[in-house]
Amino acid sequence: GTVQVENETHCDFVKLREMLIRTNMEDMREKTHTRHYELYRQKRLEQMGFSDVDSDNKPISFQQTFEAKRSNHLAELQSKEEEVRQMFVQRVKEKEAELKESEKDLHAKFEKLKRDHAEEKRKLEESRKALEEDYLDFQRRKQQLVTAHHTLTL
Repeated sequence: GTVQVENETHCDFVKLREMLIRTNMEDMREKTHTRHYELYRQKRLEQMGFSDVDSDNKPISFQQTFEAKRSNHLAELQSKEEEVRQMFVQRVKEKEAELKESEKDLHAKFEKLKRDHAEEKRKLEESRKALEEDYLDFQRRKQQLVTAHHTLTL
């Protein structure tokens, strides 16, 4: 025949299993916590630089280690901040120099355009005066021709 393991009238395997689980579950939890979790925590803290003993195998408190790490971190942070500040100042100086150079170039271009404009204005004024003189000369000749033609017809 067949044995029905789950049937309590034929087999007390179910009761044995439940009893073993109940009695050993707390022991298993405790061992898991002490062995595995504490071992993991210890290894992880050691990886992060926290240790129970110093280099001379003397006990060291977590607070001392924390304060040492904190002061090292703050010093490193301050040096990085100073480095970033110096880099920023350098970039600002470079940008200012670049802007001054651009301003100088623009000022030179402006002065050149101003000179070119003055030269063009002078040339136009000379051309206008020459044209005005030609016009006045033309008007005089015209008047002379009209007067000469008028005296001939009389």
